[in-house]
Amino acid sequence: MSTTELPASPEFQANHAELMDGVYRWQRHIYDLTRKYYLLGRDRLIEGLDVPPGGTVLELGCGTGRNIILAARAYPEGRFFGLDISAEMLETAGAAVARDGLSDRVALARGDATDFNAKALFGQGSFDRIFVSYSLSMIPGWEKTVSAALAALAPMGSLHLVDFGQQEGLPGWFRTLLRGWLKKFHVAPRSTLREVLESESRRTGATFRFRTLYRGYAWLAVIKPRL
Repeated sequence: MSTTELPASPEFQANHAELMDGVYRWQRHIYDLTRKYYLLGRDRLIEGLDVPPGGTVLELGCGTGRNIILAARAYPEGRFFGLDISAEMLETAGAAVARDGLSDRVALARGDATDFNAKALFGQGSFDRIFVSYSLSMIPGWEKTVSAALAALAPMGSLHLVDFGQQEGLPGWFRTLLRGWLKKFHVAPRSTLREVLESESRRTGATFRFRTLYRGYAWLAVIKPRL
């Protein structure tokens, strides 16, 4: 599977793509080494995907490809698709996918997670599993990503999300330090994440599971539309 290109996008999203490329032009080379210490809960999300044999999986905001590669290894009968707005990140992800010999099962595309055409990008109209790992906290208009993901789910599919929580069970000084650090990378924990997910679940008639991890450091959620 190959990497496709981003179609023409609104100026705002083009500016965001440029910003992300600037942030990660150099960071991408050390991203996985450094982020493993504070992007907690990603492996738990992957373990919970429970991809059916021959199932299709889409990651929104695939970054360096770390998560999609681990998921492809964990579910060798699945087919995987990764979307990211940063060409710099996709360059790293594509190299990693090829290095792991997964190019026949993993396709990558450049696109906007808030407004994407999966059929045009991947030739795939819907997906059995969609997951978003620590990307909503970086996406302007992130609420639209949730709606777009739910719209792209296949029947019996599920949406899996993990991101920064509000650190509600942690000391105030820790929360202040963490948020100051994240701000340097244009990352902002979404205080209304749970409310938005609950609202979208009600709107679509879906079931909703939500867990706080590590005293609120991270939030993990699964949405499954009812038949």
